This record gives sequence, structure tokens and C-alpha cells, in this order.
Amino acid sequence: MIRVTDLDKTIAFFELLGLREVKRFDSEAGRFTLVYLAAPGDEDAQVELTYNWPPQDGSPAEVYDGGRNFGHLAYQVDNIYETCQRLMDAGITINRPPRDGHMAFIRTPDNISVELLQDGRLDPAEPWVSMPNIGAW
Repeated sequence: MIRVTDLDKTIAFFELLGLREVKRFDSEAGRFTLVYLAAPGDEDAQVELTYNWPPQDGSPAEVYDGGRNFGHLAYQVDNIYETCQRLMDAGITINRPPRDGHMAFIRTPDNISVELLQDGRLDPAEPWVSMPNIGAW
């Protein structure tokens, strides 16, 4: 489970990785929404997004940092170069490019690290080999 501040942005982010919403639950009494995402064909491995609704008294919503949201998720991809290019084309920053043809890191809209792992290993290739790290992962 990861806590998120914007369901739409976070769902759109995970859709870029191939995950789809498989279930949603709204709790009026608890003032939260749970959204479950999974990769097609792997519905048993779900990611739960928890969105806590803003306080009714008008006070600001809670801000999550690394200690309150999560560490990181990892997903295996068929072609890490194509996946990273598709993410970049959608405006996602590649924090740790796949210089080795095997591993990259990106972040969700709530700054949670997502590791991408190549199924097997691809030969190192440009522009990835020369691409610098951006931020932290």
C-alpha cells in the first residue's frame, strides 16, 4: 500500500507502466478511497493506493514523506529502453537511467521510487549510457 495525494495523477502514472485499476472502494465514514491496480494477467500482485480525503474542517491535507508513504516498488519490463522512452515522452523524469541495460528508477507523483528491471539484460545503448542521474531514487 502507498498513500497518495492525487489519485488521478498516480493512476495515470501507473497506467504508463501497464497497470490497470481492478477494484475501488470509497469509505464515507472513514473518509478515504482505496484503489487497487495490477498488471494484466497478474491480478494477484496488486498495488493498493490509499487516498485520505482532505479534512472537513478545512485544514490542510497531510503531506507524506519517505517515512509515511513507502520505500519503493519494482516491476520487470520487456524492454527497459522502450519503457523509459515512453515514460519520458509522457513527462516522467528518469531519475536513474538504464545505463547498464538492466535497471532504472523513476518516481510517482508522490515521490515514491519505482525500480524498473529488464527481463534479462540488454546491451548498453545511447542515449541511456551517457544520461546522468537526476535527483535521488
